[in-house]
Amino acid sequence: MASGYPSWLDSCRDAALWDHEPTKNLFARLVENSVVVPSSHTHALGSFAREFGLVLSIGVNERVKDGPGHGTLYNSNLLFNSDGTLINCHRKIMPTFSERMIWGMGDGASLHGADTPVGRVGVLICWEHWMPLARQVLHISREDIHVAAWPWVNEMNLLTSRHFAFEGRCFVLASGGIQQAKDLPHELGPIETLRAHPNTFLLRGGSVIIGPDGMVLAGPIFDEETILTAEIDLSTITKECLTLDVTGHYARPDIFDLRLRPAKPTER
Repeated sequence: MASGYPSWLDSCRDAALWDHEPTKNLFARLVENSVVVPSSHTHALGSFAREFGLVLSIGVNERVKDGPGHGTLYNSNLLFNSDGTLINCHRKIMPTFSERMIWGMGDGASLHGADTPVGRVGVLICWEHWMPLARQVLHISREDIHVAAWPWVNEMNLLTSRHFAFEGRCFVLASGGIQQAKDLPHELGPIETLRAHPNTFLLRGGSVIIGPDGMVLAGPIFDEETILTAEIDLSTITKECLTLDVTGHYARPDIFDLRLRPAKPTER
């Protein structure tokens, strides 16, 4: 699998060996299949959002084509407004563990909600949800809807997604991918147990929609591709803020202070 989430980092033997030719070949394929922002690929995605009147959030492997960081890959999430405009490109600020082999570190420029016809929408990727300051920066931006992008929504990922919704008083769309052992790239062989069971799910989906009280509204759905829907009422957010509002009456700015350092314009 030369695009999507690189689960081969955890599922294939020898992936981290120094100067390993199969891994280098796979990385080259990953680079080749990565998305440049902007490009014809982002234009196509924006056109799709505009045609169907969608606010579209999609994860990509992003490649920097020109300027500072030329050639760097990022684990990114692109957010398109319903008019097709790309309104945010969030790069994961800290790749997790073995992910650092292939992805660079993002900056703070995209840590904010963006206005859309369906409310203010923000995103964090995977283990960014366990970074308390990253969470608080998103809460301060007053998200109505938060996209929690995961390889798949396992028990701990569901727990932190529900916690984010409850803490931030927002709706959370936790999105998980689907992948089986037989989908692993041919350059690297999977570990023996997966080789013997090619239909084993490495990424089990688990997508779920969560309300601002932390309760599950739809899902989770595992081991199949599906479309998950729920009808939400944004006025619920204000009601839930009565008892907890971490950017309002629970914030205590006289005690705590948080400062975000976004990227300089020349760095993007």
